[in-house]
Amino acid sequence: MGKKDKKKDKKKGKGAEKTAIKTEKKAALKLKKELALKGEDDIEQLIAKFQEDDKKHQEVVEEKCGPPTLRSSLSVLPHPEKDELLFFGGEYFNGSKTFMYNEFYIYNIKKNQWSLLHCPNSPPPRCAHQAVVVSHGGGQIWIFGGEFASPTRSQFYHYRDLWVYHLSQRRWEQIKATHSPSSRSGHRMIAHKKQLILFGGFHETYGDCKYYNDVYVFNLENYQWKKIEPVGNAPSPRSGCQMAVTSEGKVVIYGGYSRQKVKKELEQGTIHTDMFILQTEVKDGSNEKWKWIQVKQSGIKPSPRCGFAFASAPGNRLFAFGGVYDEEENDEMLVGKFYNDLFMLDLEKGRWLPIELHGKKESEKKSRRRQKVSAGDDDTADIEKIENLNIEEEKCSETQSVSDDGVFTVTIGAASTSKPDDDKFEEENNEDCKKPFLPLPRMNACLVVKHGILYLFGGMYESGDKRITLADLYSLDIHKLDEWHTIIPPSLTQEWLDSESEESENEGVCGKESDDDDDDETGESEESDMEVS
Repeated sequence: MGKKDKKKDKKKGKGAEKTAIKTEKKAALKLKKELALKGEDDIEQLIAKFQEDDKKHQEVVEEKCGPPTLRSSLSVLPHPEKDELLFFGGEYFNGSKTFMYNEFYIYNIKKNQWSLLHCPNSPPPRCAHQAVVVSHGGGQIWIFGGEFASPTRSQFYHYRDLWVYHLSQRRWEQIKATHSPSSRSGHRMIAHKKQLILFGGFHETYGDCKYYNDVYVFNLENYQWKKIEPVGNAPSPRSGCQMAVTSEGKVVIYGGYSRQKVKKELEQGTIHTDMFILQTEVKDGSNEKWKWIQVKQSGIKPSPRCGFAFASAPGNRLFAFGGVYDEEENDEMLVGKFYNDLFMLDLEKGRWLPIELHGKKESEKKSRRRQKVSAGDDDTADIEKIENLNIEEEKCSETQSVSDDGVFTVTIGAASTSKPDDDKFEEENNEDCKKPFLPLPRMNACLVVKHGILYLFGGMYESGDKRITLADLYSLDIHKLDEWHTIIPPSLTQEWLDSESEESENEGVCGKESDDDDDDETGESEESDMEVS
């Protein structure tokens, strides 16, 4: 290429950059005018107001309270020492207004009691962030990134801040380290040994959405970020994937979501179903070299979806619940298909297994006939036993289970194919075929394991044009895999305010007047519903 051609290319590059800057300025000016009409402050001013109000808390106060209100895209973590679950952040959308949270709830499992912790210098409200808990320094919670939505959902702000909560000292601290990842939400972060490993996410500005597949490591001893450049075939840019670390220190990445423009005003979403391992290749002195390896999956994979809730468990296992798949009804409309099934992934083998809960055994005869699955905290799951259990339960899975919560009806399992002649057989085997209770289908819920018990909290689903947010809580013994136990049932009286209709302002989900006008929660941006927290 000659010098003239190079000069032309440089001019083209500068021209494209100037055009992009002008476009962004125009979009910012247009947004300011729209905000002025709505009477809404700039989003950075909204965040500053939250921080100013937060400064009023001069000391740590822990008050007894009820459970968290409706919310999704929050964090739920197991306390590293106590028999407690720790809840932070989240969002709720009531059809007209968005609520963002930085509340810190503590759930005492044994006492079944809730408390709300007020601390000075807390992180600003957010959702779709990442939080991990480590045992260093008496126990710490580390939080990075996430997003803040304005009440009218006209504005979205992505964070790039890093916070640590010292559990033993009951105080927040913002860590200002250089070379940190860019601002983002929907990313993933795990803790391994003395470091945090962060992958992916997305950032949206004035309708332009960028996805990432970069990897950063944060050293928990010297408080420094480092961007690593693994060799090999890397996952494509994405948000909302599943990320876990094996006992050998391999990082497993599965799935995720991304979207790209196919036309000027048309975007196309992609649900990823591939799996990768990120591992250390060689140790050269103090430097670690990393590499990507694509994994060939086995077993029975989940159907394509995003918005999984997932949790790592001892024995190199990962549990995944629910999710959503957008089905195209026409060129302009997508309808979300929500799930409430449970899968287990053997992280070491890349092997998927659907979990069919078998319910409590009601007779000695049943307990002889069905095998229990033993998967203790220190043992590897016996997948073959679970598969045998699934085969024995196949005839029950062919029946149709209907859950009607007063909001909408969910059908689980295949429709019955029995004929009238089979009625007698069905009656005789009715006790064997009772389907265990299942929580409602949902996306962006939270799943966590503590002392061999799997806990599921919150999330959201769609019912027609309504976005229904949840605050229910369930537990499941992963040793027995028998049935979900309800700790907090779902609320059937969530308000839904149609911003385009004054008539619906006092209507609840069921078309009745709602008494829950003070519920404080938030949902995700209409364009980022698929971005998983």
